[in-house]
Amino acid sequence: MANRHLLRSIAMQVLYAADMLEERYSGDISEVLQRSIDDLSSEVEDTSYVKEVVHGVRANRDTVDSTIETYANEWTIPMIASVDRNILRLAVYEMKYYEDEDIPTKVSINEAIELGKQYSGPTSGKFINGVLGGFFKAEFKAE
Repeated sequence: MANRHLLRSIAMQVLYAADMLEERYSGDISEVLQRSIDDLSSEVEDTSYVKEVVHGVRANRDTVDSTIETYANEWTIPMIASVDRNILRLAVYEMKYYEDEDIPTKVSINEAIELGKQYSGPTSGKFINGVLGGFFKAEFKAE
């Protein structure tokens, strides 16, 4: 799906905003999510992926964060840059919980690396690849 990269990008931005809101407020992101979806409506017809992934990451955040920390080589969640942290959350959720058979785990990894290169610093792609590569090797058989 050509729009899946755009949908991942929007989901990551909403997760990032939620991260920032939680630092300042109590964290209701429904308005941020709806505004992002409204902005998307002219570009994509089906925004259910964004809603499902954002709510899924938030519902499973403790497990997702624990998975990230397991493969982040002594980096704790607060130590990871917020953009990278939310790209990793999105990818780990997609690989571990998202139930779309059409998304191979390696595609989730590659998309996360691309989001890191697009939205974060010059070493983000390598860091994201290292974390997700370790997760992939430990948790998934070759696809």
